[in-house]
Amino acid sequence: MADNRIARGIVLVPCLLLGGSFLATAVWGQGAAADNRGLATAIGAALLVGGLLSQVPSSDDQVTKPDDGDRSP
Repeated sequence: MADNRIARGIVLVPCLLLGGSFLATAVWGQGAAADNRGLATAIGAALLVGGLLSQVPSSDDQVTKPDDGDRSP
C-alpha cells in the first residue's frame, strides 16, 4: 500500500495528546488519580509509543503502477 501521510498525522496527534495527558495525570494526580498512577503511566507510554510508531514509513511497494505506455484514445 502507498504511504498516506495524512492518515499517519491523524493517528499521531490524538495519541500524543492523550498520552501526554495520561502521563501528566500520573505525575500531578491527587486523590483517586494517585491510586492509579501505574495504570496512567502505562497507558500514557503505550499511546506515545503507538503514535511514534505510526510515523514509521511502510516498506510496501505501490500496489498500482502508473500508466506510462498506454496511448489509447
